[in-house]
Amino acid sequence: MNFYIIIPAHNEQSSIGLTLDSLAKQSLLPKRIVIVNDNSTDKTQDIVEVYTEKYAWISLVNSKSSNEHLPGSKIINAFYKGYDTLDDNYDVICKFDADLIFPNNYLEQLANHYKKNEKLGMASGFCYIEKNNNWVLENLTRKDHIRGALKAYRKTCFLQIGKLKPSMGWDTVDELLAKFYNWDILTDDSLKVKHLKPTGISYNKASKYLQGEAMYKMRYGFIITLISAMKLAYKKKSLRLFKNYMSGYFKAKKSKIEYLVSEKEGEFIRRLRWKGMLNKFK
Repeated sequence: MNFYIIIPAHNEQSSIGLTLDSLAKQSLLPKRIVIVNDNSTDKTQDIVEVYTEKYAWISLVNSKSSNEHLPGSKIINAFYKGYDTLDDNYDVICKFDADLIFPNNYLEQLANHYKKNEKLGMASGFCYIEKNNNWVLENLTRKDHIRGALKAYRKTCFLQIGKLKPSMGWDTVDELLAKFYNWDILTDDSLKVKHLKPTGISYNKASKYLQGEAMYKMRYGFIITLISAMKLAYKKKSLRLFKNYMSGYFKAKKSKIEYLVSEKEGEFIRRLRWKGMLNKFK
């Protein structure tokens, strides 16, 4: 299978080389890797250029954007800068972070999963972070959710869901829409990926309301947003985050911000969310 990989990178000099090394050692090599150097002020570009000279299938795109590290729009806009340089001769399109170390069989194992199941739309491994010199499962990891750091989409699924949304919540709405269109989603816990920087570590203060805004844009409604905000804030052990999430929801509702999904898709998403919550109570 042909894997195309796009890696947005902003000031990743400490990790981008490790990520590219792990991808260059894959038992199934990707056909194309595009690194989008998004307004870096460190040596990210210099490091990537070493790899572009060594491997013809690795390329670099330099992009200028805001220095603010806002989740969602910034990284997806960078993704599209890379996507626009590619042809459509791919079977699987990946959006990977620039701080991951993949096991050598990662792409080969994903390809095996895709070949076995024609309805498999998205697949991934699990993220591990280093704690006290041990690699432990990142606490936001779930069996039924693919982390935004390591997304891999079958081409048909990627196009059917309308590609990626330049908004906070892009890495949730993609899965919800995939399910709406009857695609399967798979996480393989045998594929352990080292995540060098825990999710959200460099997000700035301006991003604090965006999670609640995303829940509004996905048409969760008040009750599901309330429960989701409580759950997420509890995982992150912060009451302040709960207040921020709910404030973001109400700000978005008052401003009547454009939704990410249609009414029909929103109705499906609410049913799916309620079903998932009721199953957990059972």
